[in-house]
Amino acid sequence: MAQIRKMECQVVIESPVDKFYDAFRTEARWIPKMSDGLMTDGKLVQGDWNSVGAIRLWSYVSRGKTEIVKELYESVDDKNKKMVFKMVEGEVLKYYKSWRTVFNISPMGEGSLVKWSMEFEKQNDDVPDPVEYADFLVTLAKNIDAYLVNV
Repeated sequence: MAQIRKMECQVVIESPVDKFYDAFRTEARWIPKMSDGLMTDGKLVQGDWNSVGAIRLWSYVSRGKTEIVKELYESVDDKNKKMVFKMVEGEVLKYYKSWRTVFNISPMGEGSLVKWSMEFEKQNDDVPDPVEYADFLVTLAKNIDAYLVNV
């Protein structure tokens, strides 16, 4: 029987909650510009950028090479500053049968706390836990935060 696993990571940033949340919620098309080279391209495949049901294709740099991921913008909860993305194609699905990323941001002191939860099912028991993807998400948040603090 399939076993869905969960891994979380978090990072404290300087940006206010609303500003950082809006970068993902309403300004996602600009993430490659804000990410300092981590995300190299973003294309809308279906729907519109800001609506649930949209499908977006991202190019990103991992382990020194460019990879792609196609994600379905699965749900949004603006009140609780939470979004859910389901991966439907890409490198990550070579290792994981399913993958869902939950993004959530909340106030913390003068800044914000960004939490990423990865829910996944490994292709087999030899597949490692996705520590490198957690590291990628933390770095992405830091890079976007640095951009937002300086604009």
